[in-house]
Amino acid sequence: MPIAVVLILLVVGSLVFHFLSPWTFTPIASNWGMIDTTVDITFVVTGIVFVAINLFMAYAIIRYRHREGLTAKYEPENKKLEVWLTVLTTIGVAAMLTPGLFVWAKFVTVPAGATEIEVVGQQWRWSYRLPGRDGEFGSVDAKLIDPENPFGIDPGDPNGRDDVLIDDAIVHIPLGEPVRFWLRSKDVLHNFTVAQFRVKMDLVPGMVSYMWLEPTKVGEYEVLCEELCGIAHHAMRGRVIVDEPEDYQAWVDSQSTFAEIQARPPGDAALGAASYAVCAACHGAQGEGQLALNAPKLSGQDSRYLKKQLRNYKLGIRGTHEEDVYGRQMQPMAATLVNDAMIDNVVAYILSLPDTPAPATISGDIVHGAKLYVLCANCHGKDGQGIQMNAPRQAGMSDWYLLSQLKNFKQGVRGEHPYDLHGKQMGFMARTLHDEQAMRDVIAYINTL
Repeated sequence: MPIAVVLILLVVGSLVFHFLSPWTFTPIASNWGMIDTTVDITFVVTGIVFVAINLFMAYAIIRYRHREGLTAKYEPENKKLEVWLTVLTTIGVAAMLTPGLFVWAKFVTVPAGATEIEVVGQQWRWSYRLPGRDGEFGSVDAKLIDPENPFGIDPGDPNGRDDVLIDDAIVHIPLGEPVRFWLRSKDVLHNFTVAQFRVKMDLVPGMVSYMWLEPTKVGEYEVLCEELCGIAHHAMRGRVIVDEPEDYQAWVDSQSTFAEIQARPPGDAALGAASYAVCAACHGAQGEGQLALNAPKLSGQDSRYLKKQLRNYKLGIRGTHEEDVYGRQMQPMAATLVNDAMIDNVVAYILSLPDTPAPATISGDIVHGAKLYVLCANCHGKDGQGIQMNAPRQAGMSDWYLLSQLKNFKQGVRGEHPYDLHGKQMGFMARTLHDEQAMRDVIAYINTL
């Protein structure tokens, strides 16, 4: 009897939770209401089966419980029951599968004239490519991928010259128009998902998959990777912004093409020297950094990282938090670099400075730090030299600055701006270091690299 009561309470509790639960689907923002309908049908069918089976078991326990004078009858076969179970099971399975077939037929049929966007996934970031005015993507090859050509576009293919490259985790799409996402992975399995769009698809190494949708609401939506792709899988975030068509076109027109990026002159260190005079007041004439002025070492740092951070300061993505005192000081300094050419020039000059390792100021348990650094090494490299297109160098840089930034990431002082997606990713990682001593231990280990 107690088991029967438990089963009945399980059914009642499950039904109450289902109908009163505050958790539900996110509001839909695309044309894929069919997906919701299919899921609802699945819930209804499986819910009916769940209730029926558990109540039947409770009934059987009560009805056929042990009583004096009654004996059980052995009945190995019951054709009538088998027929009913077969028919009901067939109806239930058909009810769940049939709507999915109609959804799939629509899913694989992309409307003519759909906007084409390529999504590129890698551990652990998103980037995007648009076909340009000719409407055709240029050919790509994994062998061509390097820091100067992160998409691996073939420079000899004329179709790729006008491809629009978005080397960032944020992409825009037009409202009310069908959009086909071509999906490509540089390394392992990923999955491109926006919960409000209801459709998702895997990115499989060595092949190109696709999905399509028609956005129905202007807004910003978070991109997730829903395929376990490595240690930072949970932090592989992006953002899709749905614009009015005219705003979308203005955004596209403001982006750079592959030809424009290839034609962009390299930074001029001689010109950058003049701009660096402002930086030298804090960061030192040789980019060595100055603890007294809370300015970290710059020489030897990854050029992509330096450029990205200078642009983030200029755009207000970094250095605006009220508790980020030194970041707020840096923001007006970055504003003196009025365009990308000046940023390229000053970074070129920084790269010409002698790379003298910063003196160690932090000590800790190196053995413990080595264990903690295993997590960091997935992005920053086992030797702490950083990985181009992914994470900056740590070895030989200002250790006190590493500590201050780990604290900022952990406390949400840095990395919480909605467009600082890589900073947000680092915030997740920093919170794996439970206290300041753990931070000091891992930095002490970095000082040995």
